[in-house]
Amino acid sequence: MVSSLFDFEMEQILPYLHPHPGWGNCSLQDVPLVEKSNTTYMLGRHCILELYNCDSLKLNDEAHIRTSITTAARLAGATLLKLVTHHFEPHGVTGLALLAESHISIHTWPEHLYAAVDVFTCGDHTMPERACEILRRELLAENYSLKSFQREPPASMMVSPSL
Repeated sequence: MVSSLFDFEMEQILPYLHPHPGWGNCSLQDVPLVEKSNTTYMLGRHCILELYNCDSLKLNDEAHIRTSITTAARLAGATLLKLVTHHFEPHGVTGLALLAESHISIHTWPEHLYAAVDVFTCGDHTMPERACEILRRELLAENYSLKSFQREPPASMMVSPSL
């Protein structure tokens, strides 16, 4: 069952890091909610997105993939540092965006109308689910599966060593 991410207000866990004016009023649609963790500190959020029944021409268009990744990063509030893409023969595109906050990657199989997407962002000022929604829309996916979870430090990192 898919519920809407955009029908709720996101809670900032680390508001002192990077305040983002658009954080509390999301309006994205059709993205599952992320379960909240019991820990009080998260390193980031990681989304694994499967896109099905996409437009094969868009999946095979390297320029379109580059533009889509750039747009997704920007609208998610991330800082794009470098973008590398490669078009395979006879078909398929791989793209990797290095973000100041982590990365976005995409691998397409136009012959199967399928794309695999990975979005990982650190901190609380970015919205990786928004990047996923943008990519879903840009590739005209008729169906999708999104798994989103928090990256948290191990308990050993949370204990300060005594001197």
